[in-house]
Amino acid sequence: MKRALRVAGFTLIGAGGLIIAFLIYQLFVTDLINAGTQARASVELAQVLEERRQTIAETSVTTSTTMPDTSTTTPPTASLFTEPVVAEGQPLGSITINKINLEAVLFEGVDRTTLKDGPGHMPWTPLPGQPGNAVISGHRTTYGRPFYELDQLVVGDRIEIETAIGVSVYEVKLIEVVLPTDVYVTEAMPGAWLTLTTCHPRFSAAKRLVIQAEMVDGPNFEYVETLEATQGQEAA
Repeated sequence: MKRALRVAGFTLIGAGGLIIAFLIYQLFVTDLINAGTQARASVELAQVLEERRQTIAETSVTTSTTMPDTSTTTPPTASLFTEPVVAEGQPLGSITINKINLEAVLFEGVDRTTLKDGPGHMPWTPLPGQPGNAVISGHRTTYGRPFYELDQLVVGDRIEIETAIGVSVYEVKLIEVVLPTDVYVTEAMPGAWLTLTTCHPRFSAAKRLVIQAEMVDGPNFEYVETLEATQGQEAA
């Protein structure tokens, strides 16, 4: 009987040790792994952006939008700057949020492997900097925990995204907590928006924290403003 209790005790101690070791790995070792990945990706991104910008310069075909002519003056036009599609798992750009001291390489894709490297862009949504609703997801408690303090953002805070076309600036307009099944936050939106999603609360995947920010500056800002004005006048 005593031997059985001893065996059971050692088994529980061993199991507890394994659980603690797993938690240490998840909370700290994955951060170290991610730090190395981000450092290498930062160097790669600088080269990748230069190559993509060269490609854009050589093959650029911009789209222009013109407001309806309601006066005798020439109606204003604005160009849409596009960029090449990025393969999933590859560096796409960078995300900077000064409010929470976040600066990280952004990747294309939101599969489990990619999100271990850094915040990932949902491929079925527009690229950041483009019209529509660009959606980015990121870890909150492991693998560098890029979105750990995302809940510290308030309406009016700025988010910067750099891609091959340049830096696009967004201003937070909406903060909400939704269920994982509330995929409406990833749907198309008029104008140019950036949606950030992460698990909520910390150390749980029960819900999702969602930050939605509207473009206020960037290479395509004038195009988006002109497009919205054009659509508004056509609707009227």
